[in-house]
Amino acid sequence: MSEELIFHVKPQMAANAHVTVTRLGLMQNHAMNNADAFWLEQARRLDWMRFPTVAGTGGFGGEGGGVQISWFGDGVLNASVNCLDRHLAERGDATALIWQGEREEQSETLSFRQLHERVCRLANVLKRNGVGRGDRVAVYLPMVADGVAAMLACARIGAVHVVMFAGFSSSGVASRIRDSGAKLLITADEGRRGGKTIPLKRMADAALAELGDAAPAVVLVARVTGSDVPMQAGRDHALEPLMADVSAECEPEPMGAEDPLLILYTSGSTGAPKGVLHTTGGYLLWASLTQEIVFDHRPGDVFWCTADLGWVTGHSYVVYGPLANGGATLLFEGTPSYPEPGRWWQVIDRHAVTGFYTAPTAIRALMRDDPAVVERASLRSLRVLGSVGEPINPEAWLWFYDKVGHRSCPVMDSWWQTETGGIMIAPLPGAVAQKPGSATLPLPGVRPLLVNEKGEELKGEAEGHLCIAGSWPGQARTLWGDHPRFEQTYFSTYPGLYFSGDGARRDADGYFWITGRVDDVINVSGHRIGSAEVESAFATHEAVGESAVIGVPDDLKGQSLAAFVVLRKGAGAETQELPAALSRHVGVQLGRYAAPDRVVLVPDLPKTRSGKVMRRILRKIATGEHEALGDVSTLADPGIVEQLVRAMEASAKLTAKPETRPVMHDAAAKAPTA
Repeated sequence: MSEELIFHVKPQMAANAHVTVTRLGLMQNHAMNNADAFWLEQARRLDWMRFPTVAGTGGFGGEGGGVQISWFGDGVLNASVNCLDRHLAERGDATALIWQGEREEQSETLSFRQLHERVCRLANVLKRNGVGRGDRVAVYLPMVADGVAAMLACARIGAVHVVMFAGFSSSGVASRIRDSGAKLLITADEGRRGGKTIPLKRMADAALAELGDAAPAVVLVARVTGSDVPMQAGRDHALEPLMADVSAECEPEPMGAEDPLLILYTSGSTGAPKGVLHTTGGYLLWASLTQEIVFDHRPGDVFWCTADLGWVTGHSYVVYGPLANGGATLLFEGTPSYPEPGRWWQVIDRHAVTGFYTAPTAIRALMRDDPAVVERASLRSLRVLGSVGEPINPEAWLWFYDKVGHRSCPVMDSWWQTETGGIMIAPLPGAVAQKPGSATLPLPGVRPLLVNEKGEELKGEAEGHLCIAGSWPGQARTLWGDHPRFEQTYFSTYPGLYFSGDGARRDADGYFWITGRVDDVINVSGHRIGSAEVESAFATHEAVGESAVIGVPDDLKGQSLAAFVVLRKGAGAETQELPAALSRHVGVQLGRYAAPDRVVLVPDLPKTRSGKVMRRILRKIATGEHEALGDVSTLADPGIVEQLVRAMEASAKLTAKPETRPVMHDAAAKAPTA
């Protein structure tokens, strides 16, 4: 192993995990040497109405060829059966879903049998309102049990669910309903977040008004807060009475493995969201397989993925993965620090959570709390931790491992995307040593490679563009209604390969270190600087809570670095001198060439609910393109945009370039690229 900080596999994990070192080697060899047999063997983890005889067919085309992807094409199954029905005989009374509200007294626990009944009732309500196989159903709900039930009810009858983050604006909701052609909308009276109510029904009404004749004819309204909301006669219906009036049994629809299961919209730089389409068999297998082996998950575990249901992480690791694997999944309505700091730690202890999967942004935010907050919690139920959404800087990784995992829980730093359906690169707790900041090694059957800008493969230790050679079951099949855009976006840059859009470096041990989006690799006077690398350097300063670094045009250098920095709580008052001091700190850590020309102190960063920082918005703000921000509906807090604009303008009035004198002594050791 190379000289980076390494955390070896715990002996107990090495002996008892689903995937040991020996089994991992066997899986990798089988997947490489006899892929069809390997994937058909993995397909047995699901219950099929007709077991497939073929694994993956089609491919990525290449020069002059189209992209057509199919997995288990002649197989027939139902996703809701795999998440519910098959557990009823042996685990019917075991816990399937734990819903925890913002406050301690707000909670609900559903067994597999109870969740099955709720799903069947909702499926029958959908059928009674004209929804059938292939129809799209829009779901605009907060983090409540009805959201999980709605997804599985759609899957049960062959409808395609289009789940939208409850923080979307009415325009964001309207654009997704319009593009998907949703026939019915499920929403709620209101949502709750951070002690405030979110007027979901009123925002849904505004979206429907914007849609006009293209609006769904039926709206089902779940009761969350119980507040009175406007109900349009003939269109709007309270959900609870309808569910009480239908059968608790619903025969599942036999679905082909390649039949659509879900559409998830991702933000696009053009302002037009992309509807990523996942199908039934391959996606479900990938969610089940990856959740089991990456988190060593087994029936009886309590798994908590903090992602919103409106994001792919919520789909794969709140709903489909854990439930297909027969474990309990925890759904949390609130925020990490409401009604008081440490709320997440209270939830882990109360519900004996065994696997905890969250975003680096959330981890860095929790690091700002008084250390006593996390130290008061037990957290002894935890067995595996996970990180998702963006590269995690080593300092946050180490804090997570030390303070939350008590140095006994491995940290599964995972790389994947909405388009991949599930985790692609991550350590396995019983088989792969961890290096803080590295996503480590690909999962069996995943073939990542690095290429240069000419598309030439880079061997050994290298840094380049991260691509995937060959398909995998969980891969998106297309963009809804726009297959040419799918081919153009993901397969045209390097024909014959899936281009992730991310950069990465591979070390001497073959470990992958994600350096951020390729357009986040900034060329400053000939130096290629990864934004994640600079952000890791900022994180070593005691005043910095989190940061985001971007490149902006520079007449002299080609590009210069601009950094948006959020200070830790209690870091002291902001001063005119602090931005320059922070820039010099980065210069000490990485070299003067990497010291940002501008450091802007901001209250927060523009983030999606899943914790991903939307750097394209920061680029637009930094270059004064305030009227061309593109789609901002995926932001957890759209109001942050105006605050960032004001902070940028204030910074410009103070100074254009912080002083960055050369450091005359030896610089600190360079932090590993996260």
